[in-house]
Amino acid sequence: MPLDAICLTAVKNELIGQIRGMKIDKVQQPERDVILLSLRGQGKAYKLLVSAGAGDARIHLTEFKFDNPKTPPMFCMLLRKHISGARINEITQPPVERVLTLILETSDAMGIISIKSLIIEMIGRLSNIILLDDEGIIIDCTRRIGGELNNKRSVLPGLLYRPPPAQEDKLDPLVISDDEFYNLLKEANNTTVDKWLISKFKALSPLISREITWRAFAEPDYRLDAIKDDGAALREAFYTLIKQVRRNDYEPWMIKTNDNETFDFSYTYIQQYMNIYKTKRAESFSGMLDEHFTRSSQVRRMSQRCAETLKTMNNARNRLVRKLAVQKLELNEASEQDYYRECGDIIIANIHLLKKGLKNFTAEDFYSEDNKLREIELDPLKTPQQNAAKYYKAYNKAKNAQRFLIEQIQKGSTELVYLESAIEQIKRVDDENDLKGIRDEMSLTGYLRTQTQKKGEKTESSPHQFLSSNGMRIFVGRNNIQNDKLTLKTASRFDTWLHVQKKHGAHVIISGQGVSPDDETLCEAASIAAYYSSARTDTKVPIDYTLVKNIKKPTGGRPGMVIYNDFKTIIASPDEELVNRLRVLF
Repeated sequence: MPLDAICLTAVKNELIGQIRGMKIDKVQQPERDVILLSLRGQGKAYKLLVSAGAGDARIHLTEFKFDNPKTPPMFCMLLRKHISGARINEITQPPVERVLTLILETSDAMGIISIKSLIIEMIGRLSNIILLDDEGIIIDCTRRIGGELNNKRSVLPGLLYRPPPAQEDKLDPLVISDDEFYNLLKEANNTTVDKWLISKFKALSPLISREITWRAFAEPDYRLDAIKDDGAALREAFYTLIKQVRRNDYEPWMIKTNDNETFDFSYTYIQQYMNIYKTKRAESFSGMLDEHFTRSSQVRRMSQRCAETLKTMNNARNRLVRKLAVQKLELNEASEQDYYRECGDIIIANIHLLKKGLKNFTAEDFYSEDNKLREIELDPLKTPQQNAAKYYKAYNKAKNAQRFLIEQIQKGSTELVYLESAIEQIKRVDDENDLKGIRDEMSLTGYLRTQTQKKGEKTESSPHQFLSSNGMRIFVGRNNIQNDKLTLKTASRFDTWLHVQKKHGAHVIISGQGVSPDDETLCEAASIAAYYSSARTDTKVPIDYTLVKNIKKPTGGRPGMVIYNDFKTIIASPDEELVNRLRVLF
């Protein structure tokens, strides 16, 4: 859902207590509509995300990493010039409007103090980030709006800033009296209660309107004409929520699917979904918005960037599967090699009875247990000796083909395991560096064209790093090449190695520096190994673990492929919350 005005108020109240008085240390613009402000002060550091996207306009603190363009956009350079080093004095919001203003105190090169305003308008397709000087003149904005695009106002550099026009046809739900509400209800047309609430009041989102309806009538789609009394139940549900808002009594609640994906959120507990979806209270409004918007958008963006590579690898895998099927069919045919040899032997045994010109003959089959007769086809243009030689030749050909096919099928099956592991890794990439590492690996193994490396471009990312509850370091490979390096070169012989059993997954190393991991650390590492595997959606996953010294690289093995012995197995559950809690951020 879009961030409604009341939920924005809750976010503003939370941010005031966190970032007021902090200084803007760095300004970045990773995307066209996204500004990232690095804040420092009071012994703390935060990253404030400001978005003016049409469907995801918002403001909150974030813990996610972003890839920045090599050349900063012009608006980013302008913000760096005007607000780098500025102090956040205040955060303001017009009543029940989706507009937030950061009041910034800054100074120029001469030390002269001035006040600038960074306005974030979160109003659908016209969402904007606007920088004003101390006189309210627009310095610049992310989305320039002229009179031709919007006849109500213009948003252009050099113009006096005017706020978005108010919704004059809607009422403020925070100030309406009970009598006014009752009179509006009496005049209402026949529609559902939630649609009527949306049409009459500002700041009531569809989710909240349905929630009010549910609390009043235990139905989210209750109709106005079904109300039998004077609307007492609806008025009670409405004003119970409004009183909560007036008290600034907000709580961040996320609504999740059974797959643990967040699809909606609110500032109050949502009852209408009952047991269909899970409702979970977040630790903060910033954390809630970060998970709902930032995580989802990064997953969606990485999915789009991975699509081409994934398609190429899927095509290679499918070609190999078809090739293996043909080879196995040929192997079945080649398994009849003994039949050809036996036919040759029977022809030689009866050669005194044969002559050129016969198309077939029947003779006693001395290879069968009961000496049955066998009919053998002959080439009438060949002599008996030549027909025998033909069968012996077919026998030798089938025997050689069988040996060759067995070898090729073994190689192909090993290659198929490798391709499927690469495909699984592509599905799990976290950022652009992960994807680039996999593409480099696919180039080295011949599945993708070799990419020309640009000057200054980062060539290799570091493994995922985690710190167990008891302080032991845990490393996780991001791709097969990194798995090899981590296990066979970086790790100590007496470190503990973990991997999902008989499935595709990352190599996980507990770096003990000669000290064996405690049970809690082992369980946490096993959960991480289960999370970074193709069994991520399972509940109970067997994880093998052993010392690194027991890991060997098979001769000619593809990247990431190892063999191991003297291992034990532990059952673990993939736990995303644990993974995020133990992760070490760079």
